[in-house]
Amino acid sequence: MAFAQPFPLAAPQLKAHQPTFGPDLAVRLICPECRDPNPNIVEEFGSGDLVCGNCGLVLGDRIVDTRSEWRTFANDEGDDPSRVGAASDPLLEGMEQLDTVISFRDGGSGMARELQRAASRSQSSRAERNLLTAFRDISNWCDQFSLPKTISDIAKQLYKRSDEEKLLRGKPLDAVIAACIFIACRQAHVPRTFREICNLTHVSKKTLGQCYKALEQAFNLTPGSSAHATAPGSATGPENLLVRYCNHLDLPPNVQSICGDVIVAARKHGIADGRSPVSIAGGAIYFTCHLLGKVKSLRDISAVAGVSESTIKLVYRLYWTEREKLVKQEWIDEGKADMSRLPAEHGMK
Repeated sequence: MAFAQPFPLAAPQLKAHQPTFGPDLAVRLICPECRDPNPNIVEEFGSGDLVCGNCGLVLGDRIVDTRSEWRTFANDEGDDPSRVGAASDPLLEGMEQLDTVISFRDGGSGMARELQRAASRSQSSRAERNLLTAFRDISNWCDQFSLPKTISDIAKQLYKRSDEEKLLRGKPLDAVIAACIFIACRQAHVPRTFREICNLTHVSKKTLGQCYKALEQAFNLTPGSSAHATAPGSATGPENLLVRYCNHLDLPPNVQSICGDVIVAARKHGIADGRSPVSIAGGAIYFTCHLLGKVKSLRDISAVAGVSESTIKLVYRLYWTEREKLVKQEWIDEGKADMSRLPAEHGMK
């Protein structure tokens, strides 16, 4: 019992001397190959490797890049934009670009739907919702039509400008979007015809033409009035339509080049002037295919060009009448062309 008293007195001293665990700052990572006392260890975030800068030995892998997604210079850009969502969209300038999504799981009470409606009404105005809806429709239609993102961005800029200036008030939203896509195709030199845009957007040709004319005058897109505008025959001319039509018909490249020369020669001599570019392209392809012996039926060309067989026959008849002016002698000398292959009007099929 005499030794019972000292034990509680010694307990605080033992607790005070218990070791504390922490990182050993004296430990250094040294390359086992070169054993340099002053190692140069480099973190290659592109490949995710830890590499010795002296001998190139890979010391580790799966290195996680902890840096910001964007570089920023606080004096120039203000707040650091890293780790706050996607990159800002200049088309949505002045609008809140970070969304809060309410879960639809509410145990069947129906409260989630009401909360989503309330959040959508409070977060954005009606004009902002309409703009976002139009942008989404433009992106979807451009994707369905296999158009590049450049055209989608141009169409969005045109729509935003028309919406801000109230150029087409009262016109259907689909018609305005279709007109913006058509103008964007012209400016990006990716021609699409009125018929193709109408089939894509299900907008009548009359309504699309009205919206296009209004935007053309408002944006000063008449031929020669701006650097971005092009002549009607250059953006959606028959030469530019040949690329897609010949690809759909599985024709060799030489057919497309010779067909383009035929169209240029016909324009020079005033043959088939006044006809639509689609009709000229279809008739020229039919003419060139027979000239080179790569025959395609009227039905196939009509289905690709989107014009009737009678229209193609009419253009071909004009070309066949002036065939001496359209066919170059060098084509015949090289054995590429033979005018005896061109069928007469009664032999067309």
